[in-house]
Amino acid sequence: MVDPVPSLINPTLKQRLSVFDSLSIVAGTTIGSGIFVVSAGIARDVRSPALLLLVWIAASLMSLTGALTVAELAAMMPVAGGQYVFLRESYGGLCAFLFGWTIVAVVHTGSVAAVSIVFAKYLAVLIPEIHSQWRLGFVTFQGERMVSIGLITMLTLANVWGLHAGRAVQNLFTVAKVSALILIAILALAILPNHAALHANFGSREAFLGHGGLSLAILPAFGVAMIGAMFSFGGSENLIALSAEVRSPGRSLPFALITGAGVVVVLYLLINLSYMAQLPLVGNSAARDAFGRGIAGAQSDRVAAATMQVMWGSTGAALTAVLVIISTLGCLNGLILGGARLMFAMAHDRVFFRIAARLNAASVPGYALALQAFWGALLVLSGDFSDLLNYMGGAGSLFSVLGIAAVFVMRFKHPQAPRPYRAWGYPWVPTLHLLGSLAIFIDLLLVKTRYSVFGLVTVSCAIPVYFWRRRRNLKFENRDLETAAGLAPAFARTNRAETV
Repeated sequence: MVDPVPSLINPTLKQRLSVFDSLSIVAGTTIGSGIFVVSAGIARDVRSPALLLLVWIAASLMSLTGALTVAELAAMMPVAGGQYVFLRESYGGLCAFLFGWTIVAVVHTGSVAAVSIVFAKYLAVLIPEIHSQWRLGFVTFQGERMVSIGLITMLTLANVWGLHAGRAVQNLFTVAKVSALILIAILALAILPNHAALHANFGSREAFLGHGGLSLAILPAFGVAMIGAMFSFGGSENLIALSAEVRSPGRSLPFALITGAGVVVVLYLLINLSYMAQLPLVGNSAARDAFGRGIAGAQSDRVAAATMQVMWGSTGAALTAVLVIISTLGCLNGLILGGARLMFAMAHDRVFFRIAARLNAASVPGYALALQAFWGALLVLSGDFSDLLNYMGGAGSLFSVLGIAAVFVMRFKHPQAPRPYRAWGYPWVPTLHLLGSLAIFIDLLLVKTRYSVFGLVTVSCAIPVYFWRRRRNLKFENRDLETAAGLAPAFARTNRAETV
């Protein structure tokens, strides 16, 4: 008997995103600022060209297996909210509540703030006046922070005007940065390779493998390096949160998630090879030039800038600033798109401000977009969000594990439910990704114990809030909350007591 499945397509959120739009959101949001800086830290951890490539290959496999797995849930439950809905349907309202408030209060809005500040810092390379400060009475305005808030405001307004404006911005900047990365790879690898760098990294077996070679002793350092690489692959969840607005979601979502992950994997591997074709992996941190410092010693970890400087001098550094500006614009727009839909889903479950459940005349969650912009701006002004993101890294990793495990849970709970796409290689591919995600979570606990434990304890403190909200909402129990604005649970047998 097939499980009864009510309509999952939101009657008010319009299905306006094409396959290309969806692909653009995945690639554009994933490629942020991480690929331009993370390799420096990885190089310091592993100190071997072979291991640096292995770290990125392992992270790429994690990204691909994750896309192949989560695409089943996305196609099965194409509703606003994404992973929040997956967790709610698999584990109940409490787990979804903890996830939603962790992401909304810290992880997602903190990422919005962080990416906007990266934009401002690189814009200051081209316009140094941005570093200035202005004083008005007792208030001091810092140029970088004002630019960051201005950017968040402008992109939010573009998305408030409607999904057409938001997707146009996304497509423009995604195409621009993907084209620029391909051009850099062609120039660095095929047209202007640096033979001294190639010899330093690939000239001999010892140079390629590192002085310690490959042994089990490198596993701790490898695990630490994987954390940074994996966080550079985050971004597909923003498309999943927009599932209700994707045309033909049963086909389009799996294609966009899997193809988008594949595009990012190829680009990331090519860019890292480009770095090693221009810079030695390990140089002298006291050297005066970019080549002498190498990848591991790049100033402020800006490996892409060092690579472009080796190829084109000061012009290369300016071009890198332009590339990062374009990249952060596309990434930030995707974050703004996805985060508002998560707030929208939570508001319909009455675990977030009810105003966030309203749609404006353009059929987008305008109030949720405004709330997200307001909180992101406050985090920019506070300047303290980087520690918050570190604290919540362990909790975010745990929810990632639970999200992948949801595929197994839903197969058990609803084996006959319609699945337009079934996870390729099930159960082996999902199991492989699940084990890798568990390893990263454990590594975070071991490497960043203080941050991770504090973050998990902080998240658990929201449990009493959940039960308070649950009691407060009992009077709404007889209403058909699940079908409000198309946010029906995936299956009619969902226990309503589990949904706040």
